[in-house]
Amino acid sequence: LSPAQMRNLEEMLGTKVMDRTMLILDIFAARALSNEGKIQVELAQLKYSLPRLAGKGTSLSRLGGGIGTRGPGETKLETDKRHIRRRIQYLSENLQKLEKRRLAMHDRRQKNGAQAVAIVGYTNVGKSTLLSVISSARPKIANYHFTTLSPMLGVVSVGDGKGFVAADIPGLIEGASEGLGLGHDFLRHVDRCRLLIHVVDISQSEGRNAIEDIRMINAELEKYNPELAARPQIIAANKCDILDRTQVDIDAFE
Repeated sequence: LSPAQMRNLEEMLGTKVMDRTMLILDIFAARALSNEGKIQVELAQLKYSLPRLAGKGTSLSRLGGGIGTRGPGETKLETDKRHIRRRIQYLSENLQKLEKRRLAMHDRRQKNGAQAVAIVGYTNVGKSTLLSVISSARPKIANYHFTTLSPMLGVVSVGDGKGFVAADIPGLIEGASEGLGLGHDFLRHVDRCRLLIHVVDISQSEGRNAIEDIRMINAELEKYNPELAARPQIIAANKCDILDRTQVDIDAFE
C-alpha cells in the first residue's frame, strides 16, 4: 500500500492500517533478541517509515501561514525526518561494524579449511531443529513463524577431524530478494556458503505446498544472485512424522 492509500483507509475505517511489510517488521521487533537482530529490525522499520512519513506531510503542512511561510506541521515533519535520517545513519554504521566482524570470522574459518553450509527454507519448517540435531548449537526452537532473526552457526563433525560450519538462516519469504522480511540481510549470509540444505515441511501442515515453496525460494535466490540458485542443494523433507500420505503427493515431490 502507498502512504496515501494507508492514510485514506485509516480515515475511512477509523483504525490503524498495517500492510504486510509493517506486520512482519512488528513481529520481528517483538522477537528480536540479539543486538544484531534488534539493529536490523529498527533500521528496516525506519527506512520503511521515512517515505510514509512524507506521505502524511501534505495534510500537516496546510497548517502554515501565507505564501513563502512554513507551517508548524511542515516544520515538525522536517524535524522528524532529520531525526530518522540521523538514526538510520547511526544504526547503519553499527551494522557495518558487526558485518565486518562477521566477515573477518568467515575469512578465518575459510583459511582454516572450514566450509560453510547454509540451511535455508521458508519460516517455521524446522531449520533450527535440524541445526540442533547435527551440531552442538542450541538455537531457540518454537512452533511459530520468525523464531530465528539472526543466523545461528553450528560446527558439524563428520569424523576423522573433519567437519563444516552450518548456518541456520532465518526464514526466507516471497519478496526476500527485494528486501522484504530483512531478506537482503539474510541472503548475504547465504551468498557466503558453498552448499545449501533446503528444508521443507513435507507434511504441509500449514497448508503450504512444499514443491511451490522450493520453487519460490529458489526464485528469490536467483533474483538476488543468479549464481546462488545454481549452487548445489540438498532437499531435506522435514516433519515426516505428521505426514498424511492421503493428502500429500509424495511421488510428485520426489
